[in-house]
Amino acid sequence: MMRMKDSGIEWIGEIPETWKVAKIKYNLKRNDIKNHPNEEVLSVYRDYGVVPKSSRNDNHNVTSKDTTNYKYVTKGNLVINKMKAWQGSLAVSNYTGIVSPAYYVYKFTNYNLNKYYFHYLIRTCYKNEFMRLSTGIRDGQWDLQAYDFENTSITIPPKLEQQQIADFLDHKTAEIDGLIDKINTEIDTLKQYQSSVITRTVTKGLDPSVPMKDSGIEWIGEIPETWRVVRGKNILRLLNRKVQPNDEIITAFRDGQVTLRKNRRTDGFTISTKEIGYQGVRTNDLIVHAMDGFAGAIGISDSNGKASPVLNVLESNQNKKYVMYYLRVCALLGVFQALAKGIRIRTADTRWDTLRNLKYILPPKTEQQQIADYLDKKVSQIQIVIKSKQQQINQLTEYKNSLIFEYVTGKKQVKEAN
Repeated sequence: MMRMKDSGIEWIGEIPETWKVAKIKYNLKRNDIKNHPNEEVLSVYRDYGVVPKSSRNDNHNVTSKDTTNYKYVTKGNLVINKMKAWQGSLAVSNYTGIVSPAYYVYKFTNYNLNKYYFHYLIRTCYKNEFMRLSTGIRDGQWDLQAYDFENTSITIPPKLEQQQIADFLDHKTAEIDGLIDKINTEIDTLKQYQSSVITRTVTKGLDPSVPMKDSGIEWIGEIPETWRVVRGKNILRLLNRKVQPNDEIITAFRDGQVTLRKNRRTDGFTISTKEIGYQGVRTNDLIVHAMDGFAGAIGISDSNGKASPVLNVLESNQNKKYVMYYLRVCALLGVFQALAKGIRIRTADTRWDTLRNLKYILPPKTEQQQIADYLDKKVSQIQIVIKSKQQQINQLTEYKNSLIFEYVTGKKQVKEAN
């Protein structure tokens, strides 16, 4: 059994006796080379590390027209998003390119420090430490300062052992990531099935044998003969309630849940210092996010609270749950994006003027209720399966992180695993 010693790092505890502890600044150096505007733009992701920005369709940060001031990255450099280091947005790059001036770029100066051992160590084990060190420069935003990063202590095994650890973790994490990818594919299939059920039911009804007629709406086509088409202004009313003293913040999420922000998460939001224009929200209000409605941020509030003016708080003379499902179909099928004019790339306009002029298909009210009840039950069944699969992913991710921690801090040795 390997002899251990105190690392001097409280949250790491003991490490093997042959390992060293040193500050990052003695092993890496900031590298602020610029003026490479023709290189490919790179981004740092919590889940994927450093990748070309063009390889992902979920990165909506705008690249400057003039990238002369962007920082140059070569393969093997460490790249840090200083605003999200505490979330794991830092990694050793396998690409050459350029990154935002807001990022840190470091080159390795200690050739006895294996870059990929360091990659596993710093990405997985130091999130809480970087959260502790990060400071609030702007409301709701936390920055890791270069001085604090560089003066952070790390554990350094002998060179050969670093390579063994990196190789072992490459193999083990690839196995785990393969399982996670498979489950994610299953979740995507379930989500697609859920979308198809909602779309078919909202636009065609529950009885496939009823006579049909042309709706006059190109993207819908035929609808049951007893249904009618109306404008939103005839069935919706925009509310503007007063905020009550004990109201807490309500948020509309892109998965359709409208709830108190604290029920989901508190990180990642910009906190307003002044609640200008805030409005009251009550349980069972229909909510459409004016900027994220196109992405599914449409739902029925499950709580009383207050919300920023970016949320449309609505009443209806129809079944609100049916109207909610109809608007979610519009989001799923890209209707709001098709209506957008001059709106930013990452959003489409779902403000009141859009909602009030939109065409809605309406079954008789009894049928609206039947459709809403059916979809509530069907969606709930699908969500239970999705939640179960997400729990599997969470367990695998937790196992992967604990595995990395145990080996990069010397709690387990690679030779013991073989």
